[in-house]
Amino acid sequence: MARTLSAIIVALIAAAAGVTFFNGGLSGLLGGEPQLAWPHNDGSDFPAARAQFKTQVTVKSSDTAAAPSPPPAIFRRVTYPSAVGPLAAYLTPDPKDGQKHPAIVWITGGDCNALGEMWEPADPKNDQTATAFRKAGLVLMAPSLRGGNNNPGVRQAFAGEIDDVVAAADFLSQQPYVDPTRIYLGGHSTGGTLALLTAEASSRFRATFAFGPAHRAEYQLENIDFDKLDPRERLLRAPEYWLASAKKPTFVLEGNKDPSNIPALKRMRELSHNPNIQFLAVEGATHFTILAPITAVVADKIVHDTGPTSNIEITEADLFRDFVRFSTRIAR
Repeated sequence: MARTLSAIIVALIAAAAGVTFFNGGLSGLLGGEPQLAWPHNDGSDFPAARAQFKTQVTVKSSDTAAAPSPPPAIFRRVTYPSAVGPLAAYLTPDPKDGQKHPAIVWITGGDCNALGEMWEPADPKNDQTATAFRKAGLVLMAPSLRGGNNNPGVRQAFAGEIDDVVAAADFLSQQPYVDPTRIYLGGHSTGGTLALLTAEASSRFRATFAFGPAHRAEYQLENIDFDKLDPRERLLRAPEYWLASAKKPTFVLEGNKDPSNIPALKRMRELSHNPNIQFLAVEGATHFTILAPITAVVADKIVHDTGPTSNIEITEADLFRDFVRFSTRIAR
């Protein structure tokens, strides 16, 4: 009864906002998941939707500590300009070899607005440090976002943060040791969700690698009652609705063994008709064990991606082979 009442409330708010229903209509909504559609936008123009609607969602943070100081041989702590002011980031230092290197902006999982000590050695079964990119010779930038650490601005729960990620890429492109034509985006879990939304909102990145994203960010925002908000707030954070908007190569990756967001990957794969997005499930991997071996695969692909546009190809068979090899090696 409570679920039905909540669904009816969502429907009434949606009608007032001009939001319609897609893929199941009101019956799908009553079944549990609201299937909403943006007014006059079939999901193929996320930039237009973002321009039309300004979020009212803000999230307070109790953690206002500055980003920790990293070892200077591994990272520099820098600030990059954004619409809300200077934001902290970690950036691998100039190797002083006179070359311009490919680079990746990496969005961490968990609290993706804030930075922690991502240089510490990690368990290879749960390595969220993105170390593989640094080891492969890529420039790695890990940005904090609005409202994270002691940054200016307020958290907007996957909304304004998209602009911060693009601003990080703009800053990265200006570094003398970075090839501005070879800047990639990656992220894991909440960071993977934000990476996927950014790929749908912007063509700034040469390619994007979203590890374990949710099909709707609302499931990673349990402290926000979306049923009481304008339905566009929910859609603004729903990667599944904007899949047709991605214009650059985008790879969605997840292990198929629990714990895992594999249902989200499968759902988005069923909904998508966009040839720019590839959905890759790694047999035997979890949401965490996928990271160390497959970020290494991605890093190698990026190193060899030297054409005028990205020509990266990845298959599930290749990922399974590399995952098995890695798992066998660390088990010895």
